[in-house]
Amino acid sequence: MYDFSHCTLCPRECGADRTKTAGICGSDYRIRAAKAQLHYWEEPCISGRNGSGAVFFSGCTLKCCFCQNHEISGENKGMEISTQRLGEIFLELQQKGAHNINLVNPTHYVPQIISALDLVKDRLTIPIVYNCGGYEKEETLRMLEGYVDIYLPDFKYVSSDISGKYSKAADYSIHAQKALKEMHRQQQRLVMDGDMLKKGLIVRHLILPGCRHDSIAAVNRLAEILPHDSFLLSLMSQYTPNENCGKYPEINHRITTFEYKSVLKEVQRLDLKGFSQERTSAKSEYTPDFDFSGL
Repeated sequence: MYDFSHCTLCPRECGADRTKTAGICGSDYRIRAAKAQLHYWEEPCISGRNGSGAVFFSGCTLKCCFCQNHEISGENKGMEISTQRLGEIFLELQQKGAHNINLVNPTHYVPQIISALDLVKDRLTIPIVYNCGGYEKEETLRMLEGYVDIYLPDFKYVSSDISGKYSKAADYSIHAQKALKEMHRQQQRLVMDGDMLKKGLIVRHLILPGCRHDSIAAVNRLAEILPHDSFLLSLMSQYTPNENCGKYPEINHRITTFEYKSVLKEVQRLDLKGFSQERTSAKSEYTPDFDFSGL
């Protein structure tokens, strides 16, 4: 069992004694979650017709000022659940017809998630999706080998200045690139069953206002470090500023058509396969109501 008395699960390596207090992630050793539901707003090959079985965990290792889930990531809204209960939730979502189990923002609960999966592995038959911000440690990801079927990370930034300003993580790109390589090592090819992804890697990138040059740098970096036919890129234009963005007027508005098309054009030039969203897809209803249902 992982020693939570000196936690180093994420790149911050804060060393907090999570048996007594919360780490930088805002969480102690007890699992805290805000919702479990069939989720229909992921990529088509994840949500499918029946929905993805999403479990939204509280707390976060990143501090993104624009986070749409800031109620749970920053304010730590949620309720405590046991490892046994988490395993039961996985089975309940499977019973409801979920195409997969979607672990949303799971980094700081990896040991408990592994324990929960061990409890139900003989009854769980659908893929496990690791849906994260990309700010991961290779060592923590190696703990998940054999447990995760689909990695669904963000690759948010290349610039340390931008990542430091908006996510309080100047070292984001360094760790995210190492993490992507480790995820790819574990899942080196895309395995489809009809329209649904069963194994593989999908990398998300959210275009931020005024940051198109960094977005272009990000998709080029992905093209450099990952074989083109071995992953899918999900280019997201759904950026919607929240009340925390008032401190940063330069990103306190939606992206422009020019910004979106500039990045999309580069993706097409690089011949990266995957998904893109029109700017009209930026809707606040994509964010769930974190009412603890399903827990």
